[in-house]
Amino acid sequence: MTPILYSFENNDALSKALDHFTSRISAESIAKNGRFTIALSGGSLPKLFSAVLRHNKTIDFSKWHVFFSDERCVPLDHTDSNYLLCKQELFDHVGIPSSQIYPIDPTLTQDPAAAAKKYTESMKKVFTSEWPLFDLIMLGMGPDGHTCSLFPNHPLLKENSSWITSLKDSPKPPPRRITFTYPALNKAQVVAFVSTGAGKQDVLSYSLDQSDKKYPVQSVEPATGKLYWFVDNAASEKVTKVKKTQYQY
Repeated sequence: MTPILYSFENNDALSKALDHFTSRISAESIAKNGRFTIALSGGSLPKLFSAVLRHNKTIDFSKWHVFFSDERCVPLDHTDSNYLLCKQELFDHVGIPSSQIYPIDPTLTQDPAAAAKKYTESMKKVFTSEWPLFDLIMLGMGPDGHTCSLFPNHPLLKENSSWITSLKDSPKPPPRRITFTYPALNKAQVVAFVSTGAGKQDVLSYSLDQSDKKYPVQSVEPATGKLYWFVDNAASEKVTKVKKTQYQY
């Protein structure tokens, strides 16, 4: 599928667009289904995603259900926790009920397989379908082209029967993690990547311009949904085949 590529001059412009984009999808989902289901990842995403969004008074955050597309198996107050980062950047500033934010079970940090099983059970209380059908999944991209905790050449790239799976050997610390699988990602209505910086130029241009699946991000292809990239001009400088689209407010 051909993704929609938005490229911005700076992080402020990118965050403004993410606020508008998320607000629109949230409103549409709540009007249709009475709720908005979203999955977030860590890294630089929470800050870019939340910078403007957390001040938006038009969003009905009480209808949000928030999951994590991957999580490090660490305590919830640990500096490596994606939950903690999202809490600091977003949850502490908006009115999402705590019962509708779904972190990893902190008692299972030493047993990623059990943590993945428990997380799947939490998701199945919200999604009663064969696969989770998220309204929006927000993802980042590592310098090696990984997304979630799906790393290059890792056996988990072939996992296609579970919603959530686990690993003990992440090439990037901490080693113990849980992660969405490709089928879970690719059932979403909308998937949006956020990636910035000149250090992402080569991986981004290859991922968007080449057809062979060299990097894990390239296998995120929503079956019936839409795929977006929100990047800055530094990251997109070498992209040639995918047209940059002007974001419309």
